[in-house]
Amino acid sequence: MKLPSLTIGKFTVPFPLLQGGMSIRVSTSSLAAPVANCGGIGIIGGSAIPVEELKEDIRKAKEMTEGVVGVNIMYAMKNFYNNVMGSIDAGIDMIVTGAGFSRDIFKIGKEHNVPIVMIVSSPSLAKLAEKLGASAIIAEATEAGGHLGTDKPLREIFPAIRDAVKKIPLIAAGGISNGYEMAEMMDKYGADGVQVASRFVLSEECDVSHKFKQAYLDASEQDIVLTSSPVGLPGRAINTPFVSAKNSGEDHSTKRCVHKCLKKCDHHYCISERLIASRDGNIDEGLVFAGSNTYKMKNILPVAEIFRQFKEQAESVYKEGRGFAPAAS
Repeated sequence: MKLPSLTIGKFTVPFPLLQGGMSIRVSTSSLAAPVANCGGIGIIGGSAIPVEELKEDIRKAKEMTEGVVGVNIMYAMKNFYNNVMGSIDAGIDMIVTGAGFSRDIFKIGKEHNVPIVMIVSSPSLAKLAEKLGASAIIAEATEAGGHLGTDKPLREIFPAIRDAVKKIPLIAAGGISNGYEMAEMMDKYGADGVQVASRFVLSEECDVSHKFKQAYLDASEQDIVLTSSPVGLPGRAINTPFVSAKNSGEDHSTKRCVHKCLKKCDHHYCISERLIASRDGNIDEGLVFAGSNTYKMKNILPVAEIFRQFKEQAESVYKEGRGFAPAAS
């Protein structure tokens, strides 16, 4: 059965998939625009990016596609509001946010007619976000790569969040690596769509270093571990030499703060430096965020082929979920 379209605020896309926004400079316009061209929602990772650089990349993406492009900006970032306003000024279609909870972001979204999509891991935050004016909710579980808001798996947390969200779309995120899992979350659990991040790192269009992609290709299930982050949340990453040493108790603390990226930072290492290092190919000293099912992914494909496979797999088993149906206009 054909999958339904996904409507978030004033935007409707034909394929109900968001590409997760990955920072720093992992998901840029080079990835987000091809995703949008395939009928999904392409998301630029906007955390810890200078505002003028972010605005330029958004404009570049909008020139490359007539599809829907969003930006993900973590609330924990010091430049959160500047990057939100800069993104709106650059013509972004929607804003995705998490890693903290901003009430003001919903007022800003309403004022500028920009949908706000909130990432949560609990029914209470989902209900609050819907009440305050979110246009959609992403329920993200422990299987996700990067910063995590829960230690519970997706299929455990999703039903209660589904029951809490009544009037807006609910999107499942965390460990979804193929179309069969996409269809399961939509058919069995009532998701209105899914967010997929790690699979798109292994796309031809993702412009991280090949060494970054090779770390994904080489990872076994045991190589994907939890680690701490100066953001104040646990993170899921590949067990690089840096992560292994840090998890073993080695001291990487620093008082030098060049990037000044976080509102609150415990300085037990510089996350910006480690993310930039891995993005540029210094895997030994870098932090390589990755979802729990990254080890299942063994090839680098064009974005269009990833979409084709997801669509073919999902529609071969999809029946009909119990998700949100927007009112007819």
